[in-house]
Amino acid sequence: MHKLNVLILGSSSFINTLNELKTHLKFNPLSAGSKNYHDAILFQDEVLKDKKQNNIIMNSSAIKICVSKKKEKLSIYDSSVELPSTLKEINSVVENIAAKKKFSKNSSIEIKGYLLDKNEKKLSKFQNHIILTEKEIQLLELFLKSRKPVTKNEILSSVWKYVAETDTHTVETHIYRLRKKISDKFMDEKFIINNKNGYSL
Repeated sequence: MHKLNVLILGSSSFINTLNELKTHLKFNPLSAGSKNYHDAILFQDEVLKDKKQNNIIMNSSAIKICVSKKKEKLSIYDSSVELPSTLKEINSVVENIAAKKKFSKNSSIEIKGYLLDKNEKKLSKFQNHIILTEKEIQLLELFLKSRKPVTKNEILSSVWKYVAETDTHTVETHIYRLRKKISDKFMDEKFIINNKNGYSL
């Protein structure tokens, strides 16, 4: 796993302290104006009074970690560090929130206006959802990754690890059941489409 690039915003003493302790940090501290991509922003709450720095924080899609002497409400930040704090605690907060974000990103996939939650094995749209099997999730991921229709033989080898010559109705049966679930709950007949070349979304 690469070291996270973390943009540091705050007083000069805060920035200098982190830079001096760089060798003990489990992330790369970046200063304002750095051209490097940043995964997270670690900022002192006092910089929020500065319009320019506040804009940098609010307009960034990076992980936001607020450093403050008081307990911060986390509604607009991903995490916070309460001062006084140790380096170990700062490292821990940065690593934990980055891991959570990565896990969340990898476990939620948007497909054709639906949200697939791989952890809960749930496909949802608006207030409705259906529960999926592991194989149904693998099918959807396979269709999503492919730029062209996926053949029955490709599905068998990717999802079931069968050799292509195996004579089985496994693929048709699973896709029929998945289509039926989606059609019954969401009235969507065109979620999975197929033609002579195979299946696709």
